[in-house]
Amino acid sequence: MKYFFLLIFWPLSFTNSIAQRTREVQTQQHFWWSINNQIRLCDQWSVVADAHMRRTNFLKNNSFYFVRLGAVYHVSGQFTIGGGAGHVWLANRNGATELFTNENRLYQHAQLTHSFGNIRLQQRLRVEERWQQRVVNFLPTTEYRYSTRYRYQLSINIPVSKKTFIPSIAVADELLLQSGKDIVYNSFDQNRVFAGIRQQITNSLSFDMGYMLVYQQRLSGYQYNRNHTIRLFFYWQPDFRKKQTTATAHTILPEDQ
Repeated sequence: MKYFFLLIFWPLSFTNSIAQRTREVQTQQHFWWSINNQIRLCDQWSVVADAHMRRTNFLKNNSFYFVRLGAVYHVSGQFTIGGGAGHVWLANRNGATELFTNENRLYQHAQLTHSFGNIRLQQRLRVEERWQQRVVNFLPTTEYRYSTRYRYQLSINIPVSKKTFIPSIAVADELLLQSGKDIVYNSFDQNRVFAGIRQQITNSLSFDMGYMLVYQQRLSGYQYNRNHTIRLFFYWQPDFRKKQTTATAHTILPEDQ
């Protein structure tokens, strides 16, 4: 009988001990840089090719390198759907030792853009299938952890002047949730809040720069990262259509990986 009660109450006590752990928050300083390319080939199709870099301790240490290729189908001038694949090289540190692991991704997205006068608002829903390489005793293994991540982003671009050399205001918020058999304590993945400026350099090249707060929950459930991030993203959007029309023009608002 005593073994019966042990089997009943031991899992409950273990679960309760996890629930009673004190939240641990690690504060970091990040720098994110990227070039986001969306090349318009015809009225219906664009090609996407992005490269991203992250550094921790602002610029001191490696954090993350990411490349992405994909395609976008322009349903209308305001609505697009698309998908593609990406690869991540993620830096792991143990003291002075650095180890890179791999992550493979597939993604699909739907994006809707509205205009309210001069203000441009963009909503994007993205789904990612992720395969992350496992690390045991600070050694990479041949096993991968699978999860599905769901991302909703709301971005707003607010012009402050009709003069093109004066930047506009760019703000965005993105909520990221995830699921999978290994996602037990952190169905909430992270939230990213961005505020900064957006500047058009040429007809096809622009950038945004500003501050982003990233609050991320780790696999343990009680450990979190609070990342104060300086972000500098470039956007190259050449249009190779023979006849360009403003009715089908599309603008990328603040993007991230």
